[in-house]
Amino acid sequence: MATLRERKTYREQVLRVLYEAVEGNRLLGITGATLHRDLAIPDQDLAAACTYLAGEGLITVDWEPGNTPAMVTLTHEGIRRMEAEEEETA
Repeated sequence: MATLRERKTYREQVLRVLYEAVEGNRLLGITGATLHRDLAIPDQDLAAACTYLAGEGLITVDWEPGNTPAMVTLTHEGIRRMEAEEEETA
């Protein structure tokens, strides 16, 4: 099981990769397989990160059997959060 610090890092990585992949477009998403490949996060931790972020209203997830994310998309709130972070670093 991941530590608290690792779990927070995984969540931020999921948001960042998703935001960069869809360029802030709510109509686009990426597959769980792509997230898994790009981030190299263990399956269980990827599912936990996606569940947490979905619970926060930042992403939506279509699930495959076995708690595997099939498709992940940013919500409006997720885009707003990532844009705010982008503005802070600019």
